[in-house]
Amino acid sequence: MSESTDRSGFNSYFGFLMAAVGSAVGFGNIWGFPYKMGTHGGFAFLICYLILAVLVGFAIMFGELFIGRREMLGPMGSYINIGKRNGKNLKFMGWLAMLSALFLMGFYCTLGGYVLKYTIANIGTLVNAGWGMSGEAGAYFTAFTTDQTQAVAWAVIFVVLTAFICIGGVSGGIEKFCKIGMPLLFVILIVIIIKSVTLPGSSAGLAFIFKPQWDMLMGKEFVNTLGSAGGQMFFSLSLGMGAMITYGSYLTKKENLESSAWIIVICDTIVALMAALAVFPAVFAFGMEPAGGPGLLFVTMQSVFDSMGAIGPVMGTLFYFLVTIAGISSSISLLEVVTVSLQEMTGKGDPNKGWSRKKAVLTGAVVVGIMNIIVALDGLGATGLPQPLGKCWLDFFDLLAEGIMMPFGALVMSIIVGWVIGKDAVVKEATLEGNKFHEVGMFMACTKVIAPIGMAFILLGQIDSFFGLGLFSL
Repeated sequence: MSESTDRSGFNSYFGFLMAAVGSAVGFGNIWGFPYKMGTHGGFAFLICYLILAVLVGFAIMFGELFIGRREMLGPMGSYINIGKRNGKNLKFMGWLAMLSALFLMGFYCTLGGYVLKYTIANIGTLVNAGWGMSGEAGAYFTAFTTDQTQAVAWAVIFVVLTAFICIGGVSGGIEKFCKIGMPLLFVILIVIIIKSVTLPGSSAGLAFIFKPQWDMLMGKEFVNTLGSAGGQMFFSLSLGMGAMITYGSYLTKKENLESSAWIIVICDTIVALMAALAVFPAVFAFGMEPAGGPGLLFVTMQSVFDSMGAIGPVMGTLFYFLVTIAGISSSISLLEVVTVSLQEMTGKGDPNKGWSRKKAVLTGAVVVGIMNIIVALDGLGATGLPQPLGKCWLDFFDLLAEGIMMPFGALVMSIIVGWVIGKDAVVKEATLEGNKFHEVGMFMACTKVIAPIGMAFILLGQIDSFFGLGLFSL
């Protein structure tokens, strides 16, 4: 195999798990999960999320890993091959996966740039430098996001960091970063949680997370909560965007697909809960608003750190550095989907005949960079840039990816695995090298029935929420 088209995979199973968990653990956990949990009443959202993770998340995670490892290709090549064997044209699924990853990255790196900026600014405060945090947190955030030059610069830096790691390859770039970054992320989270839950008044935050609030599960509002939890699950677990198909294509035949899927889902959910434990006790301890929207990460949490006194800059630096690690681990998986898809497209299904890795990474990075420049210039809708569908550019790209493409792609994927590929092929792949598939009955029931129905409700809830149709409001 030539160096330019080398598709060698991970050097170790641990490296694969850290990369897969890293793909799942991102802004969806550290940023999205806490603020969506806050918006939808805490415990009600948590219950919906956990049920969906078990009944839908596992099934789709397993299905994507199965497709990737069975075909040993990314989403474009995998769906082309599956379609050929079954007399169907499934290339559109490859396009759907690649575009989902592309649209997610279209705003993801702008958020990554925000987090990088806040990491550096908190370090500046720590060392009493002029470039540290200054003024009220809300005013600082507004000033930064509407400073188009600064916002664009930090977004581009994040894109460059992502591309640099991906150019290093799967084992030389992605695996090396995640084997260090993911354990470090857990350690930093634990440190922040210990501080957060020991603050005076933090018990109110714990009650917000774990005390039953059944009113959010009653009536039409239930579908909105379900839709938000489902969208969060896809965003958080990196489902419906081809990331797990891509990483699964690098997985050796001796590894157990079932346990791999469960480990990724469980680890991702644990990190999401840990993020909530890091955020909400501190938010309530300082009397902040738990349903603070995206500003929870940059305004509410920074206000919390500002209120901590001398220890604040230390905690702020740790927190935003943690979010940076989580963001990069996910962004490299998204760019890997785009990279492999470009190689397979230019090679007519065979990545070894397509573009070199470097050319594909750089091409994807340029497109992603342009999209993020638009989002950064938009300043979350505050700079007067023309807006599609009356939404800021970040929300627009999020609508296309998380709101529509990802749940629709996951719905169709589950139908393909359950009804087109079928049980026999799934069991054959899952039991290679003497591996066991204990939950085959549950998997097939979820894939053929529960997941498609769940996807339909989630897709409807997402569309209702994004467009404000009011179909499921009380």
